[in-house]
Order: sequence, then structure tokens, then C-alpha cells
Amino acid sequence: MTAPAPFDLAAAAISWWREHGRKDLPWQQDPTPYRVWVSEIMLQQTQVQTVLGYFDAFMQRFPTLQSLAEASQDDVLQRWTGLGYYARARNLHKAAQHASEHFSGDLPADQDKLESLPGIGRSTAAAIMSLAHQQRATILDGNVKRVLARYHAIEGWPGERATLEALWARAEEHTPDEDSRIYSQAMMDLGATLCTRSNPHCLLCPLQAGCVGQHAPQHYPGKKARKPLPVKATTLLIAVDGDGSVLLEKRPSHGIWGGLWSFPEFADKSALCNWLARNYYPPTRDLETLPEFRHTFSHYHLDITPVRADVSRTHRQAGHTMDGDKHVWYKREDETDSNAPGGFAAPVARLLNQLTEDTLP
Repeated sequence: MTAPAPFDLAAAAISWWREHGRKDLPWQQDPTPYRVWVSEIMLQQTQVQTVLGYFDAFMQRFPTLQSLAEASQDDVLQRWTGLGYYARARNLHKAAQHASEHFSGDLPADQDKLESLPGIGRSTAAAIMSLAHQQRATILDGNVKRVLARYHAIEGWPGERATLEALWARAEEHTPDEDSRIYSQAMMDLGATLCTRSNPHCLLCPLQAGCVGQHAPQHYPGKKARKPLPVKATTLLIAVDGDGSVLLEKRPSHGIWGGLWSFPEFADKSALCNWLARNYYPPTRDLETLPEFRHTFSHYHLDITPVRADVSRTHRQAGHTMDGDKHVWYKREDETDSNAPGGFAAPVARLLNQLTEDTLP
């Protein structure tokens, strides 16, 4: 009796994608290396539905790598506001500048050279080579890790070296020489639409016949051991002048909210009051402590206490920037934030919205 042929994962995935895969995403239209790269960076740790609201606007503002390279970091971060993980935007900008200077104004068509650029790792470089250049290249983003971990019942958290190496080995094994672009897109789509993190649709999956982990998909991939997140606290000064302008401070280029615009930050209300006194902003009425709220980062919780101070700054001209480029008075005049100095961290954007809608004159 002839043994049955082994299940061909790549062929099954490609066949499924041709009939059921996503083909109308904006970055799939005219998939140039630049457009693929921007989409891949946006999609890191971010859902497709969220990215859909940003990609077209970003491409309209920065239609080419050169236009991105020539933009200011403030301009780039402003267009990234709300997407989070702002190091991605800073690295995107740095990589565009590096490519403009060292690779004749375009992304190199070489995986090793792509990986030399800030923010481009092995899988992102492979996605550019596969989806834009239609070269055989092996991808392993979060969706593909989940599909392969379940298909082969690979134990362990993908952040561990041994687990990651096992996943890369399987990814290399399954990547076909032909139709690599379609296979790459198919594997990402399977992870995004069927082999989802919770409630996977195993009965609809084209890989079911060969999947070892289908009877316990919740066990794969393994999860990182969770430790309680530490809690930190900060106080934000919302200084508002008579015409409704608010004082903003530019964050350092590295670290949390790096390069973004925020409200001046203090350890507590006492330090905030001392700073106001030193900088000649006499409150025109008692300070108002607004409701505290929590913002969670990947590695800690931040409890934020906003304190509003209505101040007089008659000795300063409207729009005057002080301390070089570190502080600016900002007035939100319309919903498009066309006069914004740069990008805002999510809690800052939230507070600005509240001020505009509820309390500013």
C-alpha cells in the first residue's frame, strides 16, 4: 500500500488565499517597497482596523521615502499620534534619512542591507523582499508565529531563544521557492482571520489536516510568565491662559513618549507649584485637580494626576516659544490639529480633547 503524501502546508495556504485571502487592503495596492515597509511597521503590535485609519493619511503626507526623510520628526510623530509605540515612528524617520543618504534615496533591494536600517528586523526585511520584490524570503511576524506554533505544537513563549529558533526553522522549511509573495500574505491572513489569538476557527482552516495543535490551540504559542506590573505616578500641569492656549513641553528624544509633546510633568503638586512660581505664571484662580486616571505601558502602570492652572502670561506674546524648542503655547483651533507642534502621547491627546470639549473658554 502506498503511504499518503505528506500534507503540503504552503500549497494549502496559497490555495486558500487565492479564494479567501484579503486583497483590498490599501498597502496591497501598488505594493512598492516603501509602501510595504510603512505598512509593516504600522502593523507591528497594532490591529489592521486601527492601521486602516492611518496608512492612507500617512502616505498622502509622505508619498515617498525622500519626503519622509526630509520631514521633521515633529511632523512624523504628529501623523503617528494615536498609533502608539512611538519608537516605531522615530525609527521609520531615521531609516528613511539613512536610506536617503546611503542607498540613493530608496530602500535597498537586499535583505541584509534592509536589516541594517533602524527598526527593520529579519521578518520586516523579508516582508519587503517577498511582498514588494516577489523574492523568496521567510517572514515570521506575530500572526505567522501563532500559526506555526499551533501547526507544529511548538511549546514555549516565542520571546525565548530556543522557541524562536524552532519557529524560524519551521518558517524556513515551509516557505516555497515559487509564489513566495502569495504564501507570505496567506500566512499573515490565516493568523489574522482564522488562527486568531482567541477563538480560532479551526474547522475553517485550510491547514487543519496537518495541524498537530488543533485540539488545544489555546496552549500555543506559550505565554510569557506574567509578573505584576509596577505602578508609578506623575502629575501633569495643564496651564491654560486667557485665550485658551495651553502650555506644552517637548519630551526628550529617547524614553517614554520620546520626541512627543506633553504637558509639563512633575513628581507631585508641590513641585508643580514651585515650577509655576519660578516661571512667572501666576494662577488667576485656585488650582484644579482633575480626576486621576491610569495609563498602562508594556512594563508598568502610570497613574496620572492632571492639575489645571489658569494663568496670566500677559508679558509673553501668543504663540511664543520659550527655552528654545522645548516649550510652546498651543491653541487647538480645529479637529485636524493643523497647528499642532508635533505628535501627542495618547493620554495628552485625551486630555486635550477633554479640555477642548468641556472646559476651555
